[in-house]
Amino acid sequence: MTNEHIEKPIMSPQAFAVLGGGKIAYVKPIKSENVHELYPQAPEMQPGMQLFALHAADGTPILVTDTREAAVANAWNNELEAVSVH
Repeated sequence: MTNEHIEKPIMSPQAFAVLGGGKIAYVKPIKSENVHELYPQAPEMQPGMQLFALHAADGTPILVTDTREAAVANAWNNELEAVSVH
């Protein structure tokens, strides 16, 4: 058996956008100091808070909340299946 390097295919952003088909969203932990990267209009927040961002499959930010459960509930309310990313 050899230790050959196997190339893994890389999906393009367009392929990821189609992958979810408008039915999948993902929940991602985010620190409060990074909220402005996704939501420039968001109010100032205390640094160091653990928050959760909900994104469409194509990466479009949907919302930020203080609990994972609230993000998942919002996904369900919008008929999206929530998956987690780390």
